[in-house]
Amino acid sequence: MVRLPPTGDSRIKRLPSLALAALLIPAALSAQQSYTPPANPTSQAARQMGSRLAGLLTKASEQVPADKLGYKPTDAQMTFGHIWAHLAEANYGICAAVGGTKPPAQAHRDGTEAKETLVAELKASFQYCDQILAKTDDSKLGEQVDMGFMKGSRAVALFIYVDDLADHYSQVANYMRLNGMLPPSAQGNQ
Repeated sequence: MVRLPPTGDSRIKRLPSLALAALLIPAALSAQQSYTPPANPTSQAARQMGSRLAGLLTKASEQVPADKLGYKPTDAQMTFGHIWAHLAEANYGICAAVGGTKPPAQAHRDGTEAKETLVAELKASFQYCDQILAKTDDSKLGEQVDMGFMKGSRAVALFIYVDDLADHYSQVANYMRLNGMLPPSAQGNQ
């Protein structure tokens, strides 16, 4: 026979918590043992984040009408067209640094070109970055690279790439909303 303490005893109040802990601890340990961390967590995370942002920026560039490419909320800001041109140029330079190569030759764009030209160049720059990032692993992230505007580690270049995409997607999403458009990330299924 099991003797339980009197009902006013504080040990009774702890029984449900102890029972729950007894059930959850083995499950947590089992889940922890089955987890296998990725081989290259930093470069893999950068690839995933970069891919998501590149997809959103590509959709936005396709969605913005050609007659809005010159839009900017204030004189001090970039136009849609300038953002697309800047991103393409920056993508080639930063991703080339990550890959330890020279960026491919490309025409300088100022953002006033036709929508088709700007969108095609933006897409090509994302494809280039995808190829470079697919070969990137964490073992060389500490190596120093020249990004043109600064020198730093490959890890810094990876973070700058993702940061630049996030920065400009935020900018583009705001511009789109100011023009009555719903940005891709707000359209669901993202």
